[in-house]
Amino acid sequence: MKKITLPLTNAAIESLQAGESVLLSGSILTGRDCAHKRICEFLNRGEALPFPLEGQTIYYAGPCPAPAGKACGSCGPTTSARMDSFAPRLLSLGLKGMIGKGERSEEVCKSIQENHAVYFAAVGGAGALYGNAIKKSELVAFPDLLSEAVYRFEIEDFPCIVAIDCHGGNIYKR
Repeated sequence: MKKITLPLTNAAIESLQAGESVLLSGSILTGRDCAHKRICEFLNRGEALPFPLEGQTIYYAGPCPAPAGKACGSCGPTTSARMDSFAPRLLSLGLKGMIGKGERSEEVCKSIQENHAVYFAAVGGAGALYGNAIKKSELVAFPDLLSEAVYRFEIEDFPCIVAIDCHGGNIYKR
């Protein structure tokens, strides 16, 4: 299993092939539907985001509250297709990685290639496993969205599969 340190570098993205199992370690952001809508509202108004987008990886998840002694509770992936209307714009602004579950639209697949990015698939139903890989959690934006707010996680050995690579490889098209 390949170990990848975040934030993603161009060399790391280039080395990834659809179907590979990886363990991600480093910093990621979370964001679901409501956060993506809010991000685009900021962009539409010409306002700076309250966090950097360039070079980031976004995990499509809403964390559960942390039990005693943990950084985060269960934190499984949500369906990525719900973010498909936002993803090409964010990729064009420098987003490099996305983590979620399920297929992506043709427009997102094309944008992943054009913007030299990657989409990782996480396993639905494995929220407790993912929660254990989160070592630190910090609320960074939109606290009124509660579990759908944007958080920054420090993760260690977060298991994923490269679902769509920058070369056009796609596990859903095989």
